[in-house]
Amino acid sequence: MKFTVVGAGAMGLRFGVLLQEAGNEVDFVEGWQPHYEQMKKQGGVYVTRERQNKHLVPVNVYTPEEYTATDADFVFFELKQMQLDEMLERCKHFFKDQYCLTAMNGMGHVEKLLKYFPKEKLTAGTALVATILTGPGEVEFVGKPGMGTTNWANYTEKPNAKTDELMAELEKANFNPSLKDNFRGTLMAKVVFNSVVNTLCTMFEITMGEYASFEKADELSRQLIDEAYDVCERAGVQLVNTREEELESVNYVSKVGNPHHYPSMYQDMSHNRPVEVDYINGYFVKLGRKYHYEAKTHNFVTNLVHLAEATREHRK
Repeated sequence: MKFTVVGAGAMGLRFGVLLQEAGNEVDFVEGWQPHYEQMKKQGGVYVTRERQNKHLVPVNVYTPEEYTATDADFVFFELKQMQLDEMLERCKHFFKDQYCLTAMNGMGHVEKLLKYFPKEKLTAGTALVATILTGPGEVEFVGKPGMGTTNWANYTEKPNAKTDELMAELEKANFNPSLKDNFRGTLMAKVVFNSVVNTLCTMFEITMGEYASFEKADELSRQLIDEAYDVCERAGVQLVNTREEELESVNYVSKVGNPHHYPSMYQDMSHNRPVEVDYINGYFVKLGRKYHYEAKTHNFVTNLVHLAEATREHRK
């Protein structure tokens, strides 16, 4: 298959490089100029796994304006929520008959993608996979090969032959894909997960393992999980996990899967980049209010993250 990966950041490179190594043709479209220029200069991206075996992986990388290929099977979007509108506008000239694929964090991207791709050609998912963009032209894959899982669903909830082919390629690339028939529930499960681990680790600048080792971690996690599930129930969203299973997922990934990992929101804040909390915890606040429910804990946490951002700004 051929993939056009829009966003050669941490997760875009993780997906793209491993899909390429599994035998697929991959082009990367990158909007951050220093990152693009470094990859062009060195002829690819330097990849390490668990801080070992640094090696150069040749990749095809383009700016949105110079990319013209329309023959990809999938245009794969891996961006921050705040970047998507601009990149869609910069890339729309090469959208033709491709399918659309995404595993972005948070919620809000699906509605934007549907303005450019038909619903019958949209597949979205979630990835419990940790990756770090360590600098322009360099990426770190966290975890041994085959660690982590991905969950996917068609927007129409009706898989087709193209979906089956996609799952086969993701399996070959060691992403452990699982195809679900519950679109919103599949995506929201990861938003719930991130609303706990991503957000709390970012506020306190700690790893996932450090958070999970706190004696009151389960109590904190349950409060955010329960409130998120209360919102989803009012919105008619059937999540793929029970509340208890979601807590178990938080603990397993934090204690066993990636205990030394700083989540992506922390990586953004530590580099003074805007964070996605409004599309994660803030999304539950917005959705809850639509159904006359105040997600007070998620609102409080959202504001605390923005306070942490503002504090860092004052310390510059």
